[in-house]
Amino acid sequence: MTQPMRNRREALRLAGAGALAAWAGTALAQAPRAPRLVTISGAITEVVYALGAESQLVGTDTTSLYPEAARQTPKVGYMRQLSAEGLLSLKPDAVIATTESGPPVVLDQLRTAGVRLELVEADHSWSEVQRKVAAVGRAAAREPQARALMARLDAAWAELQQRVAASPGRKPRVLFVLSHSASPQVSGEKTAANAVIGFAGGVNCLSGFQGYRPMTAEAMASAAPDVILTTTQSIEAHGGAEKFWQRPELALTPAYKRRALVTQDALLLLGFGPRLPAAVGELHQSLRAA
Repeated sequence: MTQPMRNRREALRLAGAGALAAWAGTALAQAPRAPRLVTISGAITEVVYALGAESQLVGTDTTSLYPEAARQTPKVGYMRQLSAEGLLSLKPDAVIATTESGPPVVLDQLRTAGVRLELVEADHSWSEVQRKVAAVGRAAAREPQARALMARLDAAWAELQQRVAASPGRKPRVLFVLSHSASPQVSGEKTAANAVIGFAGGVNCLSGFQGYRPMTAEAMASAAPDVILTTTQSIEAHGGAEKFWQRPELALTPAYKRRALVTQDALLLLGFGPRLPAAVGELHQSLRAA
């Protein structure tokens, strides 16, 4: 091959490489940017990590404590006390929250600013978990991954419910105590605690009211729980299990005589996220053993 031919071939090669590089650069510039996400719910944040979309997180609320990496994300405040200014400063493409988030005026301001808002209904059901996974899949542009995750979670949930249904014996009467402060509350109907107790094969020994109300001696005596269920945060707030049992209201219960106490992390127990099958499975075993 003559030198002129070599030079011509080299020139063509370089020109082709340059054209390819220019095309790749244009394609990269035109490729859609991964949506920037803010999550308002510890459980929704967990879904983001479960889908491998954590690099898209630009902010989370203060209930987003799991996994450990979520603690290091920029915080936008408590889910019920949000600020539009703080949220918008993070320039999110989408904010994913539950219907328990607010105040409503802040959510309206986000919509007005053109931010995509995914609001998941919080009704303390397995469907709530499904809706959270689907919402994150849509907002993060990871719908195939969301469908695959939901298939795995649905299978785990179905197996767990069969196991709970097959458990022999009387269902334990359970009282949930929320005591992160000096004024303990007990849970009635339409609460996350009421739902998980039922899912785990127990019976909430308090009914006839919705939400939470103060724990009183009269309520404890009439409820007659076999087991007290509370959060690890409640026990820590009291300075340990022994100090928790020193509350005079609890001394009136059958659970007190047996020191039947079951604890779980608050987000794991009440968050209704992708760890719900594991949380309910653990609770079911603990209630049967208490």
